[in-house]
Amino acid sequence: MKKVLLEVCCGSADDVIEAHRAGADRAELNSDLFHGGLTPTLGSLIVAKRETGMRILAMVRPREGGFCYTKAEFDAAVEDARLLLAHGADGLVFGFLNSDGTVDAHRTGILTRMALSAGREAVFHRAIDVTPDWRAALDTLISLGVTRVLTSGQEPDVSLGTGTVREMIEYAAGRIQILPGAGITARNMERIIAETGCGQIHLAAHKFVGDASTANNRSIYYGGCLYPPEDRFKLIDAEYIGGMVEKLKN
Repeated sequence: MKKVLLEVCCGSADDVIEAHRAGADRAELNSDLFHGGLTPTLGSLIVAKRETGMRILAMVRPREGGFCYTKAEFDAAVEDARLLLAHGADGLVFGFLNSDGTVDAHRTGILTRMALSAGREAVFHRAIDVTPDWRAALDTLISLGVTRVLTSGQEPDVSLGTGTVREMIEYAAGRIQILPGAGITARNMERIIAETGCGQIHLAAHKFVGDASTANNRSIYYGGCLYPPEDRFKLIDAEYIGGMVEKLKN
């Protein structure tokens, strides 16, 4: 198998530390992975950079539920982007759409220029998977100078969208990087790489870790109406990802 770069989707500084321990090449740092990933705290970025020194791309997403933001939300995203770059982010990950699902070229251009002028990368995330015409979307992103786009091939799981991802890579013709992600596991990784012809992949693999501090009152929940268990949290599974890293090396 050719050399394929592995990026891990992380939701905390500890996630980045575990991804680094597993041998991952790059991390995408978020908060709130349950909602697809939101802007991380500066503290988590600072600690992750200090403890690992690895390349960390920071998500800039002010809220869950779509990618067409209010003026205040976008203004907050710009301020977050400025601070993340100032505190060591190796790039920004973002996605701005118009109400009809097309790429918002104006807002995308602003964050792209911020990242590139700082010598960092600009990554357009899976917002592209809900655009009505991915070719037109890629044309816009290429014209703006975006470094890379993360995509599942406009399917819920990239294992179902490998044909489209391959078409994207061929259409891009080196003008923009195509990063397949969503649903990649140790079982389907080699097939996805072979079917897409990609040179990099994006994935997450978490395990549950116990935290007994809430055991005194199990009727209390701090989350929303789904009522997740309060006595555990998710952490990147370094052993699982380490196995994938070894498979990629071999």
